[in-house]
Amino acid sequence: MNQPQSRNPAETYEHYFVPAMFLPWATLLLRHAAPQAGERVLDVACGTGIVARQAAPMVGADGQVVAIDMNPAMLAVARAQPVPSGATINWQEGNAMALPSPDGAFDVVLCQHGLQFMPDPVGALSEMHRVLAPGGRALVIVLQALGRHPVFEALMESVARQLSLPVSAVMTPFALHDADELRALCTAAGFKKVDILLESTKVRFPEPERFVPLAVSSSAAAVPAFAQLDAPARAALLEAVRVEVEPTVRKYSDADSVSFPMFAHIAVASL
Repeated sequence: MNQPQSRNPAETYEHYFVPAMFLPWATLLLRHAAPQAGERVLDVACGTGIVARQAAPMVGADGQVVAIDMNPAMLAVARAQPVPSGATINWQEGNAMALPSPDGAFDVVLCQHGLQFMPDPVGALSEMHRVLAPGGRALVIVLQALGRHPVFEALMESVARQLSLPVSAVMTPFALHDADELRALCTAAGFKKVDILLESTKVRFPEPERFVPLAVSSSAAAVPAFAQLDAPARAALLEAVRVEVEPTVRKYSDADSVSFPMFAHIAVASL
């Protein structure tokens, strides 16, 4: 049975997208970051805080975890989640382009699937560099090319057709897919050593009938042409996209879920 549709976007993000997709990615990101007991961790563009909540037990009560996002609705949902063991998480409203932290304040800086949405990626990475202590590391995860993700490719191509836009205008989640570009951005921000790791995970979205409208709404939210649609026009677009992409989604669906592999690059950068 469908869950109530009255949740706000931040609640939908936490209850639908985090378990299906962002928790698996957070697990991989933290495996490579390997925060140690007593370390100070910053989660940039934390959303509803899955990376911060996973990091808190790893650094323990003697460590520190700060989680920053510019969206107060996301932070409200983050604060409402069960408190993990380990470090107390300091939730802060702030902009990745001007982090509200002093120089050298953290041993580990993390950013999960957020850099591609920032207006100046080099500026954001420079801020991560600034707040990183000597000997620390920054890890940034971004998705690989849209073409490696047939379900999202079908979704975004359909949305672009419905809005009479090029696909490039709606594929922001995949905008930093090029490994060489990601490395160059980190280098331009001042990092001396940058390794790019290739990672993959299998995502599993419950309630297949909800997947297309939720995925389209979340992916296209930053597209002005979509955001400006009134409710009936938006509903019509979602239905048109659902019909168009149904054959693709069906290939990856069973009665209970939509499941498929996804691919990402993780930049591991140090001073």
